[in-house]
Amino acid sequence: MTPTKAVSTHEFSPVDDSTSLLEVTDLHTTFHTPRGELRAVNGVSFSLARGETLGIVGESGSGKTVLSRTIMGLLPREGVSVDGSVVFEGQEILNAAPKVLRALWGARVSMVFQDPMTSLNPVMRIGRQIAEPLRLHLDMDRKEAKATTISLLAQVGIPSPEERYGAYPGQLSGGMRQRVMIAIALACAPRLLLADEPTTGLDVTVQAQILDLLSSLQEERNMAMVLVTHDLGVVATRTDRIIVMYAGHVVEQAPTATLFSAMAMPYTEALLGSTPRIANPSHTRLTSIEGRPPDLTSLPKGCPFAPRCHYAQDICHNSIPPLVPADEPDHFYACWFPLGGRTGPTPPATTVAPGTGSVLTPLTSESTNGVGSGAAETRT
Repeated sequence: MTPTKAVSTHEFSPVDDSTSLLEVTDLHTTFHTPRGELRAVNGVSFSLARGETLGIVGESGSGKTVLSRTIMGLLPREGVSVDGSVVFEGQEILNAAPKVLRALWGARVSMVFQDPMTSLNPVMRIGRQIAEPLRLHLDMDRKEAKATTISLLAQVGIPSPEERYGAYPGQLSGGMRQRVMIAIALACAPRLLLADEPTTGLDVTVQAQILDLLSSLQEERNMAMVLVTHDLGVVATRTDRIIVMYAGHVVEQAPTATLFSAMAMPYTEALLGSTPRIANPSHTRLTSIEGRPPDLTSLPKGCPFAPRCHYAQDICHNSIPPLVPADEPDHFYACWFPLGGRTGPTPPATTVAPGTGSVLTPLTSESTNGVGSGAAETRT
C-alpha cells in the first residue's frame, strides 16, 4: 500500500511556548444507548503545562480512557455527543474538522493504546507501521523512513532492531509490542503523549522498564504526558499532578506529593488501600473496595461513591458535593466529609434528614476523639 500523501500542518499553527499546552474545560462525553444516556465524562476540567506529567487514576469504568479518546477526537461518529472545550496550543480542537485532526495526530499529539495486540495491525510488518507516520507527516522517502524507524526501535530498547524491522506483531513478546507502540507514538516528536494503561498485561519487571522508558524519552524531548492508570503506585513517583476520577467525575485533584500526604477524598484512600504492598507477608489477602462502580446510565442522586463509602451520611446520598479547594495549593476535592478533619463544602439548604430533624455536620479534628478521619456526627 502506498503511503498517503503528507498532510500539511499549516491548518494547525503553534503558539507562544509561555501558554499552557492543553486546556480542558467542562468536558462532557455522553453515549446514547438503548438503556439511556451514559455519561462517561461529566464536567472534567484541567490544564497541562509543557513538559508536565499528569496522572489520571480510577477504577475501570471511571471514564479515564473515554476522557483520553475525547481529547484525541477518537470517538465514534454516531451515538455520542461531546460538550465543553479542549484547547491545544491555543486552538480549539474539540469537534475539529477531520483534516485538522489528521494533521494533529502523530505529529503533535500521540497516544499509546492500552492493548498493543489489538492496536497494531497483525498482518503488517512493524517497520512499516512505524514508518507510516514518518512518511505521512514528515514527508520522508522510504530509505530515510527506514533508517529513522530502525533508530526508533533501538531507542525504545528493541534488540537487533534491523532484524525486528521486518517482524510481524505476533512474533514479538507483549513487552516488545508495547515498545513498538511507543515508537509509533513518538516517531514524529509530538508535544503531548497520552499513555492509556501502557503497562496492562505486562509482568512487573517489564512494567518498570516501560515506565522508565517513557520517563526518559519524555525528559529528552520536553514532552508533556498524560499517564492513565488504575494503580496509584504507578503514578506515585512518575507524575507532577494527579487527577482521581470516579463515575466520570473528578473527585480529587492535587500535586502528587500533596495527594499522598494530605488526601481528602475517601475514594482516593480506598484506591491506595487496595494497592498491594511488598512489605506484606506472602499470601496476604488483597484489600478491595467493597461494592461495584455505579451504572453510568442510572447514577445515584447524590455522591456516586456514597453507596460504597464507609463515611457516607444522609446528605451524601441526596446531594452531589462540589469540587472545592483544600487548604493546600492546587488541591481540590469533592466530598461532604473529607478525610483529615477538614471542613467540607457548604451543604445545600436541604441537609435535614427527612423525618428526623437532624442536621449533618462534618467532624473537626478536635471532635473526632479517636473516630476514623472522614466520619461525621449528627446534631439535633
